[in-house]
Amino acid sequence: MQRIVFMGTPEFSVPSLKILLDAGHQILAVVTPPDRPVGRGRKLKACPVKEFAVENDLPVLQPEKLRNPEFIDTLRKLNPDILVVVAFRMLPEVVWQLPKNGTFNLHSSLLPDYRGAAPMNHAIINGEKESGVTTFLLDHEIDTGKILFKEKVAISDEMNVGELHDILMEKGAELVLKTVNALESGQVVPVDQNTVAEGQKLSPAPKFTKEDLRIDWKKNAVDVHNFVRGLSPYPAAFTNLISPDKDAYILKVYKTTLTEKSSTVPGETDTDGKSYLHIATGDKYISVDSLQLAGKKRMRITDFLRGFSVSNDWKMQ
Repeated sequence: MQRIVFMGTPEFSVPSLKILLDAGHQILAVVTPPDRPVGRGRKLKACPVKEFAVENDLPVLQPEKLRNPEFIDTLRKLNPDILVVVAFRMLPEVVWQLPKNGTFNLHSSLLPDYRGAAPMNHAIINGEKESGVTTFLLDHEIDTGKILFKEKVAISDEMNVGELHDILMEKGAELVLKTVNALESGQVVPVDQNTVAEGQKLSPAPKFTKEDLRIDWKKNAVDVHNFVRGLSPYPAAFTNLISPDKDAYILKVYKTTLTEKSSTVPGETDTDGKSYLHIATGDKYISVDSLQLAGKKRMRITDFLRGFSVSNDWKMQ
């Protein structure tokens, strides 16, 4: 069994930690960010990985800075065989070079494609038919280290990023365990990403700014549909609903359906005011099925139209 220091933060990381624990590997420590104030009361809240660690009596380290000499000294004294990183911060070299069997990261794409902070979102936005998870050894540049293992997952035409997240979260945990076992036995040959990428056009996966989330209704219906599901349920695509009097209402859009009805003016609405709301794109109308008005809860389009009067002279922009 391997002596492991695990580093992670969100829900996505928890199954990977759990599978290692259940398999009998020794978790020497779990490294997570410091607790952060949340909500109106600004009470300190632990991240999901810390919550799991505490529930399972695992030692927790929460350094503010990963170059802190005391933190690094603690890691040295723990003397781990492997550092496992799942959805955490970028590590300094002095940390990832510590363990004798290396430090590896789980990335939610098929590297070297979709390097960056938002690989799942960008894969769906770009209309990809498959994604996956990759384990790779850490190196100086982010997401560029030698590949250990990959696991592919199909993306259906209606799958949103929340659904893909949940699938990759479980597939990733299985791949993490496979990688730890392979490193322990020496039965893995790391592959340089430059070799894998030869002749391949790579897509980036950068972090989103707020304006990046705005729907461009001039794009074709398929692209708009992919954009919405690639950001649903989080961080969510948005648009402005404009009344005939030029009042603007911010809407988050969570689910759409493609139609066969051709359109001419992007952003124009077609609705009966009761059961459907169609929005014109660059080629066809698209049906909005689930949305959220700023300050309100997410709702189905029928519930929205019951409480908010929209007619065909309203516009989206």
